[in-house]
Amino acid sequence: MKEFIKIHKEDTVAVALKPLEKGKVIEIDGKKVELKEEIPQGHKFALCTIGAGEQVIKYGNSIGIAKEEIPSGAWIHIHNVKTGLGEVLEYQFEQQKASLEKAEKAFFEGYRRSDGKVGVRNEIWIIPTVGCVNNVAQMIEKRAKKYAGGAVEDICAFPHPYGCSQMGDDQDNTRTILADLINHPNAGGVLVLGLGCENSNIQELKKFIGEYDEKRVKFLVAQEHEDEVEDSLELIRELAEYAGQFHREPISVNELVIGMKCGGSDGLSGITANPAVGAFSDMLISRGGTTILTEVPEMFGAETLLMNRCENEELFEKTVKLINDFKNYFMSHNQTIYENPSPGNKKGGITTLEDKSLGCTQKSGKAPIRGVLAYGECVTEKGLNLLSAPGNDLVASTALAASGAHIVLFTTGRGTPFASPVPTIKISSNTQLADKKKNWIDFNCGDMVENSSLEENSERLFDYVLEVASGKKVKAEEAGFHDMAIFKQGVTL
Repeated sequence: MKEFIKIHKEDTVAVALKPLEKGKVIEIDGKKVELKEEIPQGHKFALCTIGAGEQVIKYGNSIGIAKEEIPSGAWIHIHNVKTGLGEVLEYQFEQQKASLEKAEKAFFEGYRRSDGKVGVRNEIWIIPTVGCVNNVAQMIEKRAKKYAGGAVEDICAFPHPYGCSQMGDDQDNTRTILADLINHPNAGGVLVLGLGCENSNIQELKKFIGEYDEKRVKFLVAQEHEDEVEDSLELIRELAEYAGQFHREPISVNELVIGMKCGGSDGLSGITANPAVGAFSDMLISRGGTTILTEVPEMFGAETLLMNRCENEELFEKTVKLINDFKNYFMSHNQTIYENPSPGNKKGGITTLEDKSLGCTQKSGKAPIRGVLAYGECVTEKGLNLLSAPGNDLVASTALAASGAHIVLFTTGRGTPFASPVPTIKISSNTQLADKKKNWIDFNCGDMVENSSLEENSERLFDYVLEVASGKKVKAEEAGFHDMAIFKQGVTL
């Protein structure tokens, strides 16, 4: 097993792949470095003396500024490094042409819907229009489980606290996300459960849903029924009959859409799990498929690397707007743009937002950026897309599903049990996490620091994703988890 890694030839730090003791002598690039203190796994140490005010280089880019002189062999973390990022910036388009060679075709077993869309699950979803009927939706789910079986894989309710007492764009965001989920092809049937007096009532929501198959989507307004639960169960029985007619068939991966997100990261995330997802993304795109990268605040500090891979200047301008709109959102609420990573991130070895972002964007691989999506906007361009959504795990994963992702790849160095509206594959950055939380983690990339290569892991991940797309349940599905969260941006009446 390797003990440390220098990621880029220009780096002034290396990362410990295992705990390293004080006094250990490291030889790297023909030079010897004696560790001045113990270096935890995933944390950084200086390869040379870094002067106060100088940039600290990792991934070949600055991850911050030294607060004081840092001697060679010293532990580098929040005590001696600060962010070097500023506020809203102006950017120049310096296009770096990126292209991928086409690869051989690949297929999965999916569901072809009557409108031509493709799903990887055949579930019945219960979508409340407003939080007031959440408990009713969950009661209906519990009693409707008897209709699951055969081709109907599950019956899931998606409670949320919104749909009323919202204003303007904030209310429209809720309606857009609900409509996106109602139209999502992973649902073979949908019951839209309304209250009747809410702002986002069913008649308003229909304006966002657009055309729909009356056999696939049913509506019920609770205030108009004497027993909304019993009447809903009858509608779900009809939906189950309809959804039960669908069966899996071979479908090309050029119709597969995969969302990419990370959370609870550690110092190995940008070395193992995120690069493996990036290589997977390139493999899927080289076969005509589509991936979506989100969590905009965790692009800050690495945004120019993405901007310069835009296929044209129009996409570059959209990406600039994507970044600066989020910065302005933070400032409009008097919040710090470059808030340091979470306590868990710091404990795992991530020092600044630049450090997190440069690791996070490894998930984008090398493909050119073909699309830039607003929050709630559905993907239309094949290839790599960027999506406007915050870093929050549940909100971002729901946004990916709403934009059309069939599956979400979620990399983590800390672990989390949450789910999203679509199968959410938890990918660990270190083997200790995978061994400890077998009930959470679906795929381990930790062995990349032990005995396997990036190519081997990405190929294994590609095969595993096709298994999940073909019906294999992920750990969160096996546990019966299904979550959703909407991005709340406005005032509440």
